[in-house]
Amino acid sequence: MTTELTYLAWALVLAVGQILLVDVARTRQYGLKWNVSARDAELPPLKPVPARLLRAQHNLFETLPLFAAAVLIAVVAQKDGSALTLWGSRLYVWGRVVYVPLYAFGVPNLRSLVWVVSLVGLLMVIVALFIPSA
Repeated sequence: MTTELTYLAWALVLAVGQILLVDVARTRQYGLKWNVSARDAELPPLKPVPARLLRAQHNLFETLPLFAAAVLIAVVAQKDGSALTLWGSRLYVWGRVVYVPLYAFGVPNLRSLVWVVSLVGLLMVIVALFIPSA
């Protein structure tokens, strides 16, 4: 498996982890009875940390399909293994990992900077797709 595909696999692990974090936080707030119910009743808004975790999850899900597509195209087109795809994959995944606790704890400016780093990583992989092979 290529390095880029390994980072993609870790991004999927992160996505599952974020789903579980949100689920645990919501269940702590609303209770196990709510979790196993049909969830039809109106509930109070989530408390700040669970709400931030949910927004961080949604934020990941906005870019994860783009990252997955870019990595898969790079591998199929044999554009992987370049500095752009390797560093782009690293920046994207590690940026997303660091983003979660920063968002959960409400760290404003650094969180945004880390998000930009992950976006730059994504863009690096996409740009690599358009560079002609030697």
